[in-house]
Amino acid sequence: MAFISIYTIGRLRNPYDHPASLGFYDMGYKVMRQAYASGHLIEEFSSEGVALPEEAKGNGYPVLTLTVWKNLQTLYRFTYAGKHSQALRNRNNWMENDDGKHSSYVIWWTETVKDVSWEEAFRRYDYYLEHEATPYAFDLRQAFDESGNMIRIK
Repeated sequence: MAFISIYTIGRLRNPYDHPASLGFYDMGYKVMRQAYASGHLIEEFSSEGVALPEEAKGNGYPVLTLTVWKNLQTLYRFTYAGKHSQALRNRNNWMENDDGKHSSYVIWWTETVKDVSWEEAFRRYDYYLEHEATPYAFDLRQAFDESGNMIRIK
């Protein structure tokens, strides 16, 4: 049984310790509590000490996440419901506007959690930026099942 991995990248408008960023961190704490309570989040990787990739540089203060989920459907439901959905609606309060050149996330299938790493996440993201959605690296709009077949998630 394969798992689904997701790497996200965003840029805060203000420094990490700025009062305006506190709302982001408060919401992030609530989002992750809900993720763990769902029983569908398998692993969350700390970004502390991670060397920032080139795409994380630029305007704003980068925020990176890397998580592994039981399956694509549970990731999708979590993304567009509850606290995470609320955070998405409010992201412009905290995050820099998307420049249209980069995606804010990439998804891929993995056989084991131990195969997931920051280096793998950066490779998948770079691949996605260069090739767009393929079974190797994709998004929720153009998703693929474990066998590499394009699917529509509901």
